[in-house]
Amino acid sequence: MKNKTNILLVEDDPNLGSLLQEYMIAKGYNCQLETDGDKGLKAFLKGSFDLCALDVMMPIKDGFTLAKEIRNTNKTIPIIFLTAKSLKEDKIEGFQSGADDYLTKPFSMEELLLRIKAILRRTQGIQSIPNDKKNYDIGELNFDYDRRILKGNESYEQKLTSKEADLLKLLCENTNDVLERSVALNKIWKDDSYFNARSMDVYITKLRKYLRADPNLEIVNMHGRGFKLLTN
Repeated sequence: MKNKTNILLVEDDPNLGSLLQEYMIAKGYNCQLETDGDKGLKAFLKGSFDLCALDVMMPIKDGFTLAKEIRNTNKTIPIIFLTAKSLKEDKIEGFQSGADDYLTKPFSMEELLLRIKAILRRTQGIQSIPNDKKNYDIGELNFDYDRRILKGNESYEQKLTSKEADLLKLLCENTNDVLERSVALNKIWKDDSYFNARSMDVYITKLRKYLRADPNLEIVNMHGRGFKLLTN
């Protein structure tokens, strides 16, 4: 391989996690191990990965929830669930959460490696395409991310700070869908502390004010989850 494939492994069993990590590294992959869903999300948002292998039953944040949050920021990265849950209903929930594959424990490391190779062959050149969109039409307004300018009819123009622009871009990428608080905090502030959470609330208030130029636009609170930009 010219460039090594980067794998994010999230597994709360330290013995299994270490064994899988060592095996992946021995087979020529870069493999970062995290031990719970919260740490896994933070690692994903800070790093650059080609595939995620997620345990399902984890403390703090389970694998299904983690997969959905990963999908909020990257629609195409391959996800494999590693789980002891083998019921059909569990597998259905797994695929609905955004999984590309579902491997039931106990499994052989060789089988995991073969499934990883198969998924990467199918998704070659797709999962690594970044979201480089810089210009968004939001109702009657236009948002130029590079210039950090929000424009509207009747010469309305609002200059945004860098964090305001970053936050509005995330909302635009998830228009009419939930932007999870933890995703926004880790992606923009690189930390989901209470102080940064309060700071983000201030920025949301400012963005609401800016978007009043179009009365059909609204940023709504999704209790316990995050925010949603509604365009109609």
